[in-house]
Amino acid sequence: MHLLDLLAPARVLAGAKASSKKRLLEQLAQLLAEGDADRERALFDSLCQRERLGSTGLGHGVAIPHGRTASLEVATGAFVKLSEPVDFGATDGQPVDLIFALAVPEHFTQQHLVLLSQLAEMFADESFRERLRTAPDTESLYRLVSNWRPGHPVAA
Repeated sequence: MHLLDLLAPARVLAGAKASSKKRLLEQLAQLLAEGDADRERALFDSLCQRERLGSTGLGHGVAIPHGRTASLEVATGAFVKLSEPVDFGATDGQPVDLIFALAVPEHFTQQHLVLLSQLAEMFADESFRERLRTAPDTESLYRLVSNWRPGHPVAA
């Protein structure tokens, strides 16, 4: 499974605003649920439950909140670039502005780990993070993330 398989343009957002980590997780659950209120609540609870185990803030202004839920049949993702960073409890103490939320079905064990590994690889690239931060709009963000491939940096 590739990251592009997780995303749809409607689940990518540039210039989002969130006053706190909790509000950000609420927005992410809403994006991931795509209008299904019951699924939104389950996703929010799953994301919060995972955050209670330890922050998914990777450092360098990046977070990958993720969770599993029985309300999903396929993995789905949402990507948000905040207009102002929020504290996410990252190990480096830096607030986050680039967030990729991942939600997977309960039975996705190996696939979940592979996707998280791909996301960590993508966000480890400093020049790629900078391109995301300077992307002017949602369409540009979607294009950058969807064109990224493991082991192959995206051309500028």
